[in-house]
This record gives sequence, structure tokens and C-alpha cells, in this order.
Amino acid sequence: MSQAHLLDLEILFVDDGSSDGTWEVIRGLASGDSRVRGIRFRRNFGKAAALGAAFKRATGDTIVTLDADLQDDPAEVPRMLERLDSGLDAVTGWKRRRYDPWHKVWPSRLFNFVVSRVTKVYLHDHNCGFKAFRSEVVKELRLYGELHRFIPVLAHSRGFRVGELEINHRPRLHGRSKYGARRFVRGLLDLLTVTFLTGFGQRPLHLLGSVGLVAFLLGFVGMAYLAVERALGAHIGGRPLLTYSLMSLLLGTQLVALGIIAELLIAQGTREEDRYSIAQTTDSPAD
Repeated sequence: MSQAHLLDLEILFVDDGSSDGTWEVIRGLASGDSRVRGIRFRRNFGKAAALGAAFKRATGDTIVTLDADLQDDPAEVPRMLERLDSGLDAVTGWKRRRYDPWHKVWPSRLFNFVVSRVTKVYLHDHNCGFKAFRSEVVKELRLYGELHRFIPVLAHSRGFRVGELEINHRPRLHGRSKYGARRFVRGLLDLLTVTFLTGFGQRPLHLLGSVGLVAFLLGFVGMAYLAVERALGAHIGGRPLLTYSLMSLLLGTQLVALGIIAELLIAQGTREEDRYSIAQTTDSPAD
């Protein structure tokens, strides 16, 4: 008997608004096996929404995600679980040898390099669809837009232990990849979002206020210098420094004000339990 047959598992399929008969296949599988369940979206809402819906309805202690393109090998699941049991909370796959076209592989490598350096979460493949988590990880993640690419980063920012495992990758036999230059640009923009959320999500004034104070100080110094010049009889009306100083003062004031408004919104709209991650309490049994 294989290791897969020894697993106590459930299988959740998410049909993201497809029109190719996928839902009929899922219904057929569910009717023949009580372990299989399906979720069907009314239209395409994206991968983050699909993962969020599945995470919300999953009942197991461990959750494994797989893309439907069949390039990730399900036979790797036992190894994933072993890696998770080595003391990690989340494991992402690493496709060292990829069976994808070069115009998908090289931008992906560049993207992973940039993400690792910016976030300090050093992984070879942040966006691999083959991942394994402890259930408490996904319960604390809020996915929207295309933030599913940064699940390891988001988990790490909450204090969870993240690692990777080299996995077998297979050629794509059905369908076609939607990867392109537009998706790469979106990924870089989402990286800015994640960097801000993980670094300053609960203290936006620290970032906006710091930049604002620097701009305000530069503007103040410039205006003070021009005031001395004017007192000495110099004409300052056409000086570029006057324009730059005024712009710096306005920019600094606006950034500080924006940071204060952001702090007020967080204080009023964020639940206290969302600001931290509890690993264990004295009321729960030790692992």
C-alpha cells in the first residue's frame, strides 16, 4: 500500500468560473468519493480568491495546495509532509529543473531574486503553487488581489517558520500559461504592497512621517536660507530654491498628515487580535 493511501485526507477542488466542463468532472468525483468536495465560483475571481475559499472550508490540520495544470507531481506530497514535520509551519516547493519556456523561467527567477532580497525571506520559488501549511497559518492570512504569490512572506511576517523543498516538475500537457510581462509588472507592484504591509502595516506613520519630516526639514532649511538672503537685500522671487523649498514644505506636511490619517483608520478599523500571532497559551496542550 502506498503512503498516499495511508493519509487521512479530504480533497477540495476550486472551479474558478471555468466553462470547459470542469465542474461536471468535479461533481462526478465528489459523488464517487466522500473525501472529495468542490467549490464553484460564478465567474473567474483569481487564484487568491480560490485559495481563500478553500482555506476557509478546509477542515484538516495540514493543508497542501496544488495547481490544476498537473505540472506539480502529487507523489511529492509525503515528502512535503515530512519536511513540514521537521519543525516548519509552511513549506513551498522549489522547481530547480523547470519544464517551462525561457520567457517564463527567467522573469520568474528575477522576480524570486528581488522578492528574497527585499523581504529577507530567502526562497528559490516564492510563487510555486505546490505548498504545505499547518492550518493555523492559513487561518491568519488574508489573501486578496494577487497576494497569493507572497504567502511565504506573509506567513514569515506573522512569525511562522518557512522553508522549501526541491520537487519534481513536469511538462505542461494541457492548456497554456497566462504568464506575461503584465503579470511580472503586477508582481513587482504587489511586492511594494507586501513590503509596506509587513513592515509598516500597523505603523504607517513611521514610514510616511519619516519621509515627510525629512522633506519638511529640507524645505524649512531652504526657506530659512532665503529669508536671510532677503534680509540682506537679495532678490529671491525668481530663485528655483524658493519653488523647491515650498514644494518640500507642502510635501512634508501632506505626508505627515496622511500618516496620521492612516494611523487613525488602523486604530478604528483593525481588530486587536489581528495585530499579533499567538503560538500557544497555557490553556492549550503542549506539542
